[in-house]
Amino acid sequence: MKQQKLLAAFLCAATPLACAATSDTLDEIVVTATRFKDSYAGKPINVTVISHDDIARSAARTIPELLSEQTGISVRDFFGNNAASTTVDLRGFGAAAGQNTLVLVDGRRITDPDLSGVQWSAIPFASIERIEILRGSGAVLYGDGATGGVINIITKSYAQTGKAAQVSAKAGSYGTAEVQANVNYFSGNAGIDVTASRLNSSGYRENNRNEQTNAQANARWIRDAGWLALKVDMDHQNIRLPGARLVQPGVGTDLVASNPRGAATPLDYASRDGNQIALEWQQRLSAADVHIGAAHRTKNQKSYFDQGGFPTYRDSDLDVTSIMPRARLPHDLGGDSSLVFGLDVHRWDYALRTSNAAANIGQPINRVSMTQQNSAWYVQNTTQLSRTTSMLAGARNERISMSGSDVYDAAAPGAFFGSAAIPGSFDASKTAYELGVRHQLDDAVALSGKVGRGFRFANVDEIYEQSPAFTNQFQFLRPQLSDTVEIAVERRGNEASWRAALFNTRVRDEIHLDAFSSGTGNTNLPPSRRSGLELEGKWQTLPQLALNAAYTYTDARFLEGVLPGSAPPFLNVDIAGKHVPLVPSHKLNLGASWAMGEKTWLNAALSYVGSQFMDNDEANNLGANISSYAVADIKFMHQSSAWQWNASVNNLFNRSYFNYAVKSQFTAGRYNAYPLPGRTLFVGVSYRK
Repeated sequence: MKQQKLLAAFLCAATPLACAATSDTLDEIVVTATRFKDSYAGKPINVTVISHDDIARSAARTIPELLSEQTGISVRDFFGNNAASTTVDLRGFGAAAGQNTLVLVDGRRITDPDLSGVQWSAIPFASIERIEILRGSGAVLYGDGATGGVINIITKSYAQTGKAAQVSAKAGSYGTAEVQANVNYFSGNAGIDVTASRLNSSGYRENNRNEQTNAQANARWIRDAGWLALKVDMDHQNIRLPGARLVQPGVGTDLVASNPRGAATPLDYASRDGNQIALEWQQRLSAADVHIGAAHRTKNQKSYFDQGGFPTYRDSDLDVTSIMPRARLPHDLGGDSSLVFGLDVHRWDYALRTSNAAANIGQPINRVSMTQQNSAWYVQNTTQLSRTTSMLAGARNERISMSGSDVYDAAAPGAFFGSAAIPGSFDASKTAYELGVRHQLDDAVALSGKVGRGFRFANVDEIYEQSPAFTNQFQFLRPQLSDTVEIAVERRGNEASWRAALFNTRVRDEIHLDAFSSGTGNTNLPPSRRSGLELEGKWQTLPQLALNAAYTYTDARFLEGVLPGSAPPFLNVDIAGKHVPLVPSHKLNLGASWAMGEKTWLNAALSYVGSQFMDNDEANNLGANISSYAVADIKFMHQSSAWQWNASVNNLFNRSYFNYAVKSQFTAGRYNAYPLPGRTLFVGVSYRK
């Protein structure tokens, strides 16, 4: 008991906003940790839930901005225009974060086997019911790419019996206008929820206009002890790409300071069209829950890069088919227990055509075709060993098969020189595991610990590269392995809650771009580790005032090794003990929600992000870093009958900052940065019936 009180005192000192006494505990329902709806209580998992109310009251404009308010998560944004080209980093993976943070929508992965990244703007806020963040776990249940953890965005299906409709509109800085509509209807044993949205914005930067359209429908039929659901959605985006701002102190150039809104690439642009259909069936059979899910998704992406008069036009198609049967079986072996087991089968068909112009894509210079299939089985058991102690154990085996071919047409327009990659194939199999224990110290405070292993396979964009002679080739890489150890203590209550966690992840054969060796493309890096401390707390200080705080310390370093560069000045770059680029050591979030009246709220958020090394600066010797920055946001909301009015100001103090920059490979002191918007104002109104 003495040790428990000392530990609680330390945590209250570390998170003073979250140490009020209460005996009430929360029995929150989560789905990401078991792939079935289940109680959070008693499970050795590190999960945060962002509720629908949290989303509505936040001043965040996009899902990545919302996620950046959470502990353990940092964000890199190129343009600040509706989350276009934005990466979410869970637990410090830097430039490769997009491939080490697994993102799901309704339990289905939207992290694809290419480098296009998650299309966050394709998920309208109006469609989201909640977001679950599972840190340091997920490899057993979800497989490839869950190194740092899993983010599961859960959309609305249907409301309670009856019908409802909501229309909202928002307008603001940089010519931004957005309209969203949501209709929900449920009668008898069937319900449907439909959401559509449209956004237009000129963007903070020149040549950064963004047009986004989304639509989705969820239908569900309730059966005796089961249900059947159908989901259909589509998204379309057109966006202009302004490029970076050059900084080179040696020649007196600093476009970040002198012209942050300018465009280096006034001719570049990209587009995306996505469609998905998913069917899910769940049924209670005796004591077991059986779930079968199948989905098919297509994505077409087009992009044009002028490259100073040496243009490249790319047109790619990705087709994804997934089949995911699973079951949950309660049993009493070793106490009150449940066993979750299942299969995951994903097949990707990827086709890429390249040319020098959109008009010539009918006769492409290169035509690349690749297929990838991931097949896995998994099993996870949760056992209540005693009234106060539970244990979770699971394992997964996943096999990948890839094959690729390339056709080069020397007669195609723009084919001055080139080549076709020799056809290639790759097969590998990896195993993930997790073992966790949770012990309830009293009615509210619990201590937990876990160990686990995850893996990642290289994706199609990472293996199609050029040799030192600039000939195309497939460069297959070893799978990446990671081993994580974590201990945590938390208190959950209705009036106050806090959590503290220490973690350490060692990574072998990390898959990453080699910026120093010509012709290598991506490579397997020497061993590295990510270790850190996560603190978060929430406190209902008064009936009218709620406070929250989150602090993250991350130490991401290479443990050993030399990157063998092939051209001066990058020869034998020693990275042992060096910091991993694009990972801030310190991050702090503070928030407050004030109920000014029964139907009026004022919400404020402050985010501080510490300095970090730039991309390509594995040697930590550039002499310039991405500077630390602090950004404050506020949002005012008022409810009047069926109407809701809101106004928000982001970057309240008009700070100049950027959170992505890349170091030159050839010129000392030179780098490119992507400035983000200053103060922005948005006003909105919604009507719900």
